Parts: sequence; structure tokens; C-alpha cells
Amino acid sequence: MSINIGYFQEFIGEIAALSAAFLWAAASIIYSRLGLKISPLQLNVYKGIIAIALLVITLIGQKATFDNIALYPLLMLSVSGAIGIGLGDTAYFAALNILGARRTLLLETLSPPIGALLALIFMSEQLSSSAWCGIILTLGGIVWVISERTPIATKKSIKMKAGIIYAILAAVAQAFGAVISRFALLQSDISPLTSALVRLLAGTAIVWLLWLVTNRRQTGLTRSLLIKSNLSITNWSAVAIAAFSGTYLGIWLQQTSLKYAPTGIAQTLLATSPLFVLPIVAFMGEKISWRSVLGVFISLGGVAFLFINVN
Repeated sequence: MSINIGYFQEFIGEIAALSAAFLWAAASIIYSRLGLKISPLQLNVYKGIIAIALLVITLIGQKATFDNIALYPLLMLSVSGAIGIGLGDTAYFAALNILGARRTLLLETLSPPIGALLALIFMSEQLSSSAWCGIILTLGGIVWVISERTPIATKKSIKMKAGIIYAILAAVAQAFGAVISRFALLQSDISPLTSALVRLLAGTAIVWLLWLVTNRRQTGLTRSLLIKSNLSITNWSAVAIAAFSGTYLGIWLQQTSLKYAPTGIAQTLLATSPLFVLPIVAFMGEKISWRSVLGVFISLGGVAFLFINVN
């Protein structure tokens, strides 16, 4: 039986988006564990440096050239990385430390609706009635899950609120980053791999600057230029694995999906990480209620409904 490769190539953007969603779900589990030992800023810098090194090696292996990259798309991708990766991922890691991977990824489904609302506000793109229904469904599913009362949630209600705020900030930043990145990709012939490197460089630089500002008074400028850590070899291995799968491959696949699939379809499929994380955390022993499962499907149904008219 022969396999029709051309059929899969037709859906390369959609396949890339689903693959990225799975890798982000797996990496989020690792990051949530690492968050117990390292700050969000440091974790963001570490995974950024590792992923940048991998991207540079890959581009060198492909003998890529950067002569034909226009300045404007380069600037837009840098802004996208600074907002989406630098600020967004830092807030995301902070949310992971408090809420865990399952709840944080669920809140990340807010990113597509937020992106649609941003387009409405800044670009005057009108939303259809189905889009508004999608936004309401997404919000309803999230509120239903987050409002579920458990003994742990009751004891940590203050921290839960902080985690929700961080997750919402991450969703907003990532929505801004995705919209700007999509615009830059459409305005140039830059490859997804190169655009991923540009975004990561800008995002990691912003995080490093934030780390310097927060630590300069305590350690002095000279010592604060280096980020020190007492992580064990095992933890460093975990950082490397998560950076390779969730950042290096994840962002590469994300950029591929944004270049080859319509924005709405790409964002919808990229938001399916909560579906992948459910069986993972269940296998690890976390108790998942039917309310949580149903809430995830409601939210993802809302995301799909938001872009139901996208061709």
C-alpha cells in the first residue's frame, strides 16, 4: 500500500500545529516541575539559550543565508518575540508554578479569542455572530473549570488568583506575538526556522534584561551579567529536553503552521494542548474530574467555533 505524500504536504501547516500543541503539552509538564527549583525569568533564559544554539546549528547545517531579509519584517518578528516569548513565556512559567500544566494550558485557550478581539480593536476587523459565540463558549468552559472547588484550590485561593492573572497575561502577550508574527511572515519570504530564531533572540534578550534589572541591586552589575544556578545534572537534562521539544521544535512548528495555514486554523490547532495534557497528567496519577474534561472540550469547541468561517 503506497502513501500519498502529496496529501500530507497539502496539510503541512495543520500537521505542524498539532505537533507543536503536543510538544508544548509534554514540555509544560517538565517546566511545571522545574518551576519548583528555578525562577520563571531564569527558566525562560535557559530554555531560550539552548533553543537558540540548536536553531543556529540547524541553520548552519542548511547553509542558510540572511542577505535577503528586509528590515521591516525583521523588526516585526523581533517585537513579536519580545512580547510573545520574552514577556508571554515568563508569565506562562509563573502560572505553571501556581496552577500546574493542566489549568495553565486551559487558560492559554484564551489566546485565539484575545487575538480576534485585538484585531477588532486595532485593525477594525469585524467579528461574526459565530465568532462571538465562540468567545463566549471558550470563556464559559474556562470559568467552569477554574471555579471548581477542590480542597487544594480552597486552601490556595490567593495563589490561584495570582496564577490566573499570570496565565491571562501570558495569553494576551502570546496573542499579540502570534498576530505580529503572522503579519511579518506574510510580508516576506523569511523561512519559519529563521523567523523562529529571530523571535527567540529578541525574547531571550528581553528576559535577560529583566533579570539584570531585578538582580542588579542585590549582586551588582558585574556579577548580575551571569545567571548562576545550582541545578543538578538531572535538572539540566530536563531543561535541555523541554527546550529541545517545546521551544526549538515547538516554535519551529508554530512558525511553519502560521506560514502555511490560515491564522484561524493554525491558532485553533495550536490551542489543543489541553487535550494532549489530560492523558499525560492522568497517567502521572493526577485525579481529573469529568467537569474538567468537559470544560476543556467546551473551551476548545469555542476556539474552533471562533474560526468556523475561515477558509
